[in-house]
Amino acid sequence: MAKELHVVMLPWSGFGHLMPFFQLSIALAKAKIHVSYISTPKNIQRLPKVSPDLQPFIHLVPIPFPPLEPDFLPQGAETGVDVPFEKLDNLQIAYDLLQTPIKQFIADQMPDWIVPDIAAHWVVDIAKEYGVPLVYFSVSSAATSAFCGPPENLSGANRNYALPLPQSLTSPPEWITFPSLVAFKEYEATYVPRVLFGPNSTGISGASRVAKIISASKALAIRTCNEVEGDYLEVCRKVIGKPVIPTGVLLPEQPAKGAKMEMSSDGFMFDWLDNQKPRSVVFVGFGSECKLSKEQVHEIAYGLELSELPFLWALRKPISANNVDEVDDFLPLGFVDRTSEKGLVCFGWVPQMEILGHPSVGGSLFHSGWGSVIETLQFGHCLVVLPFINDQPLNARLLVEKGLAIEVKRNKDGSFSRDEIAKTLRRAMVEEEGGQLRTNARKAAVVFRDHKLHQDHYIGAFVDYLKNNGAKRSSS
Repeated sequence: MAKELHVVMLPWSGFGHLMPFFQLSIALAKAKIHVSYISTPKNIQRLPKVSPDLQPFIHLVPIPFPPLEPDFLPQGAETGVDVPFEKLDNLQIAYDLLQTPIKQFIADQMPDWIVPDIAAHWVVDIAKEYGVPLVYFSVSSAATSAFCGPPENLSGANRNYALPLPQSLTSPPEWITFPSLVAFKEYEATYVPRVLFGPNSTGISGASRVAKIISASKALAIRTCNEVEGDYLEVCRKVIGKPVIPTGVLLPEQPAKGAKMEMSSDGFMFDWLDNQKPRSVVFVGFGSECKLSKEQVHEIAYGLELSELPFLWALRKPISANNVDEVDDFLPLGFVDRTSEKGLVCFGWVPQMEILGHPSVGGSLFHSGWGSVIETLQFGHCLVVLPFINDQPLNARLLVEKGLAIEVKRNKDGSFSRDEIAKTLRRAMVEEEGGQLRTNARKAAVVFRDHKLHQDHYIGAFVDYLKNNGAKRSSS
């Protein structure tokens, strides 16, 4: 009898990575693949509960960071949301220290596959030592992978390829041969070479980490589908020269009907939403790890006020805010009172999926992180994008190119105005000019919500690849 497949998941310690790896684990478990999902204890506690029918197939493996100096990371910090920007390298150093217990786990378990994320470059040597094949899983769009190009460019191994200067990042690379908007703006491009290729205290650049993992992997799996990014998937196949497998969009599990009734602390949100007109409300959220400045928060606030649209804003408290007065000061004076008839500001965590699924929500103003794109488009909402970091700008341009979003215009220095926020929101939500966008969003929802397409077709094809291309081992 054939041995049941065992896959080890190694997500990076960021919310935008932990959840897609968990969703891929759920999808594989539904296909009767055994999954060991490795992360730190607090991160594992933050994951949704695994349904009883899938528990036999998913093993959540908590491996703590080794003891660290008291000021190395904030107490209890295990993901980017817990760490101030200036200490993110320290989080990476702590993550790298997991390699010893993870090596022991691989040696004990001898899995059939390891699925690493962007950071764990050291797993390449572990996999080689024990003869376990790798499949790199990208939680970003195919357009992002296509823009980055071949791994030898990222690692510096290609002597004919000069490391990019900022100006070279403001147009699509030569290997994207069709008309494309996917590129950085000048104000974004200035930081990309430093972030990707620059030195850091971990001793290896971000680009080199990714390049090492992709080069050692048998295939690249990407959280996307042909219906949205078929053209960019083809570019990936050409420049990477390996199988590139779309996993589908890996929709989060839908909350059970009536779940909101159990959330007494969030009841006021849903009571408020129940009193709004269908598809009239803008959901505003910039994720758990996007740290907005006070000035940016103020412009967004004034823009919402000027738009005169109903809104629900999930606003992350500034790290510096320790009391109510400091939180209130983070918003313009009198803003909450002036907009109390039209809007609702909620500090901290909110049940985003349940909010997005409410019939009164019709659009979203957000950073265009790929996970949030997928969550929002499944409901057919208009997308108004205001990208800040990492792959967000590339996702924003992809969505505009596909007719699925409008991007807020910015000044040459990257700043944005309340007038542009208001104008873009009104165009997307209510004005005639945004009619095609609203139609396109509803059409996209049909694709994004198609569970049979994503689970049976895309995950089915990925499972077939894993079954047919693993290491040949003699069965005992």
